[in-house]
Amino acid sequence: MTGRSGWDSAEFRDRVQAALDVFVDEQAAVLTPLGDDADRLVREAHTSVSGGKRFRAAFCYWGHRAVHPSPDDEDALVRACAALELLHASALVHDDYMDASDTRRGRPATHRQFGAEHRASGWRGDPEQYGAAAAILLGDLLLSWSDELLRRCGLPITQVAPALEVFDRCRSEVIAGQFLDVSVQARGRADVETAMTVLRYKSARYSIERPIHIGAALAGASPETIAELARFGLPLGEAFQLRDDLLGVFGDPSATGKPAGDDLIEGKRTVLVALALDAAPPAEAARLDAALGTALSPDEVAELCAIIDDSGAHAQVEAVIEELATHAVTALDRAQVDDHAREVLRGLAAAATQRAV
Repeated sequence: MTGRSGWDSAEFRDRVQAALDVFVDEQAAVLTPLGDDADRLVREAHTSVSGGKRFRAAFCYWGHRAVHPSPDDEDALVRACAALELLHASALVHDDYMDASDTRRGRPATHRQFGAEHRASGWRGDPEQYGAAAAILLGDLLLSWSDELLRRCGLPITQVAPALEVFDRCRSEVIAGQFLDVSVQARGRADVETAMTVLRYKSARYSIERPIHIGAALAGASPETIAELARFGLPLGEAFQLRDDLLGVFGDPSATGKPAGDDLIEGKRTVLVALALDAAPPAEAARLDAALGTALSPDEVAELCAIIDDSGAHAQVEAVIEELATHAVTALDRAQVDDHAREVLRGLAAAATQRAV
């Protein structure tokens, strides 16, 4: 997986998955006395941490190796990286509930799954409320576990402590960024600058920049090295989320696991949408604005996609992604880091910004 000659990303994903499975199994043993309900919660936790691209873990790992090319304890480092995936799983469970999403990776979202179980069992009360409560609690549990796994990864506490400081900041940023996002949607308006602020704090920092920082902090990186890696990580994180925004509108449902135009149905006020509203003819802009966050037929989704495309917003976001990615890689080339790690990070940058899922 980690030889000087290359990197097996599939093997790395398998190792992260194995670390997560072992950790959740350990938590299951602790919760066994609570009975069947706790068992159902843990089963959903296993599902929530299964699969995915593992970008956050990978950027954490290579942020560490950029500073310390030969890890002292490979298995402990992988466990530390896996903590980022628990944070991500927590955010997705909460995000799906807040966005009223039906699916996640082609299966029912957590709140839908528990709501369906309530309904099928004929229990008292509101199935939707039960599903909401379960999703909130599972997301909280995963968030708590992310901190626990990082603290107990097996690396000396003197190495872990600086990383925990970055991790604390990362969690605060993503939660506050999420609140910015729901507030923007509630107000029903967002200019490009506001949408970019939401993008930066809800996703860009916690997806790439902070994972790199956490890995580098685990390696004892200096403030100067952290700053160099930030000049790579932040613009790359912004490009990563802009790609996600494009996929949320134009992505293939068979690849994304989400309905076509899902971001439009959810009413996401993304940079893509803000640019389209600015550039589209008034009548088309009004149509797009009014349709956001409503139930849309496939034909209506196609109509809104055409408005966005014709406005030039689609092409503009593609150009911004390319510009940000180029800026990030240029900063990486100038950074004083291990050359092999630099090459892998370049490959990860391409994978993060040029993906189709």
